[in-house]
Amino acid sequence: MRQDTVPDTTFDPAVADRAVADRLEMPPEAMLELAREAAEILVRRRGELAGDDAWDGEFREALEERLMEDPPEEGQAASDVMERAVRDVLTLALRLDHPGCFGFVPSSPTWPGVVADFLASGYNLNACNWLVGSGPSQLECVVIEWFRRWLGMPETAGGLLTSGGSAASLDALVAAREAAGYPERATVYMSDQSHPAHVRAVKIAGIRPDHARIVPSDGRSRIDLDALARMVAEDRAAGRNPIAVCANAGATATGAIDPLPELADFCAAEDIWFHVDAAYGGFAVVTERGRKLLRGIERADSVGLDAHKWFFQPYEVGCLLVRDVSTLEEPFGVQPTFLQDSLWGSGHPNLTDRGLQMSRSARALKIWMSVQTFGMAAFRDSIASGLDLAARAEAYIDASPALECLSPATLSIVCFRFRPAGAEIAEEALDELNREVLARLFWEDPAFVSSAVVDGKFALRVCIVNYNTTWDDVRAVLEATERFGREALEQL
Repeated sequence: MRQDTVPDTTFDPAVADRAVADRLEMPPEAMLELAREAAEILVRRRGELAGDDAWDGEFREALEERLMEDPPEEGQAASDVMERAVRDVLTLALRLDHPGCFGFVPSSPTWPGVVADFLASGYNLNACNWLVGSGPSQLECVVIEWFRRWLGMPETAGGLLTSGGSAASLDALVAAREAAGYPERATVYMSDQSHPAHVRAVKIAGIRPDHARIVPSDGRSRIDLDALARMVAEDRAAGRNPIAVCANAGATATGAIDPLPELADFCAAEDIWFHVDAAYGGFAVVTERGRKLLRGIERADSVGLDAHKWFFQPYEVGCLLVRDVSTLEEPFGVQPTFLQDSLWGSGHPNLTDRGLQMSRSARALKIWMSVQTFGMAAFRDSIASGLDLAARAEAYIDASPALECLSPATLSIVCFRFRPAGAEIAEEALDELNREVLARLFWEDPAFVSSAVVDGKFALRVCIVNYNTTWDDVRAVLEATERFGREALEQL
C-alpha cells in the first residue's frame, strides 16, 4: 500500500460528530444566563411600558442601513446579538400591549401566556397529531371544549386552534364549500363591514372573487337582512349556489354585532352555512352582558375567535369551532403514507385533520396556563372592564360640546369625531379636520388611535381590550382630541 493512502488511525468519528454538534450548542450556564437576560428585558419593558409612547418606528432607509447585510460567517456573543435585536428590531413597532394603544385591535398578553410560548418553543412541540404530541393535543381538546361551552354550541361541536382569524375564516369556508357538495358557481355573502380576510378566503377556497357578495349594512353597521334575502333570491334565480353567510360578532371597524338570531333563522330556512366572525368580540360571551349581546352565536355552523385579542394571549392563537366536527375532518383529513404510523385508534384526534396546517405549534398551552394561574373570574372582570370603559367613553363623547359619537359602544369600540357644537362646517372639511386631529394624536400624543369610515364619515376609533387600560388612559385621549381639534379649527 502506498504511504500516502494509509488511513489516519487518529481520526475518531465520535469526536468529530461531537465537534460539529457543539457548534450549535451552548453550555448550560450560558443558556441560563441568556434566558435570564431575556426575562429581565421583558419584565423591565412591562414595568416601563405605561410611561413610554404607544408607538415607535423608523423609516425603511434607516432600517436597511442598520440591518441589510450578509449573514456573518462566524458567530458573536449571544447577549450582544440580543441587545442589537432589542434596539434595532423589537422596540420599533406599535406597542400593542400599551394601556394607551387603542388602534386596530390591540393585544395585552398575560405573563404566564408569554412564558408558555417560551416553554412550548423550548420543548419544540408539534401539535400535529396524537402520536407526535399527545399531551399538547389533549390540552387543545380541553381548551376547545372550554370555548364550546362558553359559546353554548352543541356537544357535536369541535375544532382547532389556528394562527388567527384569517386561517379560521379560510378553514370555515372550505368546510362550507364541502358541506354544500362543492357546487359550481358557489356564492358567499358578507357585510360591507366584514373583515377582508373573508374576501381573501373566498379566493383561496376556489370561489370566484365576484361571487363574494357584499351586502350593505344598515344605519347601525349591521348587515341588512332584507338586502341579503334579495341577493340570495336573485343569485338562485341566476343559477348561482349560495353556500355561506358570514356574520359579524363585533365588526372590526365599529364593534357592531349583526342580528345573529335572525341570520340563523334565515340560513336554516335557506340551507346555507352560517359562519360568525367573532375574532374580536367573541370572548365577551364569558360575561353576562356579552352573552346577551351575542345571543344566537350558539346556532352558528362555524365561529372564529382570536384569543390573542380579547382573551389576553400573545400572538398567534386563533380558533375555529364548527357545529359538527366531522365537517372539518372530511375536507382536511388526508392520510399520506408517510403519516401511516400516526394513526392511534379511533378515539385519538389528529388535529392536523381539521385545518390547513400540518406542523402546528402548541397554542393551547398559553391559554391553559393563563386561566389556571389567574382563574376565570379575573378574565371575566377584565373583559367586562373593556365593556364598561367603552360605555363610559361614549357617555363622555355625548356630553362633550366638541365631540360627536358616530358609532355607539356595542362592545368595546367607539367611533367618534371632533365636531364643535354650533360650528357650521361642511362634511368634507370635517373629514379633513379630523384627519389633522389624527395626525396630531399620532405624532404628539403618547396614545395610539386609528381611524374608520362610518356612514361615509371619517371617524376616530378607539378599541379597548387591554386589561391594564384605565379610565384615565381613555379620558386622556378624548381630552387630547378636543384640544387638538380646537387648535386645528383655529387654523382653518
